[in-house]
Amino acid sequence: MGRVEGRVAFVTGAARGQGRSHAIRLAQEGADIIAVDICSQIDSVPFPMGTPEDLAETVRQVEALDRRIVATQADTRDFGALQAALDAGVAELGRLDIVAANAGIGSFGPADELPEETWRDVVDTNLTGVWHTAKAAIPHLRAGGRGGSMILTSSAAGLMAYPNMAHYVAAKHGVVGLMRTLALELAPDMIRVNSVHPTSVNTPMIHNPATYALFAPDLSEEERTLETLTARFATMNALPIPWVEALDISNAVLFLASDEARYITGVTLPVDAGTLIA
Repeated sequence: MGRVEGRVAFVTGAARGQGRSHAIRLAQEGADIIAVDICSQIDSVPFPMGTPEDLAETVRQVEALDRRIVATQADTRDFGALQAALDAGVAELGRLDIVAANAGIGSFGPADELPEETWRDVVDTNLTGVWHTAKAAIPHLRAGGRGGSMILTSSAAGLMAYPNMAHYVAAKHGVVGLMRTLALELAPDMIRVNSVHPTSVNTPMIHNPATYALFAPDLSEEERTLETLTARFATMNALPIPWVEALDISNAVLFLASDEARYITGVTLPVDAGTLIA
């Protein structure tokens, strides 16, 4: 018997990276999946985003585990599209128990130089998109009458500051306030709400020239080798590692979704290799 056997999980940003990892890990433990991803590029994001082919690969990997999955291309900034995708998934799979509000983007620049569009894209995706996800899911969780678990992806940047990321830090701090408010509002329905706070994660969101330039501005492009960048990223963590794996975050999501965490709500859970104390 899997730890979330027979349940249905809604995962946003599921085409690749942490979202794909969450979908697969929950499926390994018995959940069926409703997956969404924008599957297109946002102009202000300085690295390639997920594609329809990436989302199809998530579907393939979940189905290889003999679990059902309903996958839809939808932008979490568009509440109507997101709600329609979730409603269709619940209609097909019959219920909703778990929400992993994971979709997020990143970009960089000093606060006083950020273009208006760049600020809006990050805040609308990383904060408003999380609220949209919760707003679409709450009626289904309540209708089930079984309680449920909602896990909001924040960041170490939701609990501390980083320079050149004011929009990202503000949005991820906002997720914490949203989580705590939802935890109070949904407690009477036995719906638990928590947030996870990763350090750097070994995904395309950090492995790209724009992120490398942010964390190694003193190095030339030629000097930004994997070896030098590994050492640079490791300086941010207390544990002697440069980054965690997506699976490490997925295991935290799984724990918070499972009955092992049945009385845990309103918690900010770092998976950060000690970056918050470094």
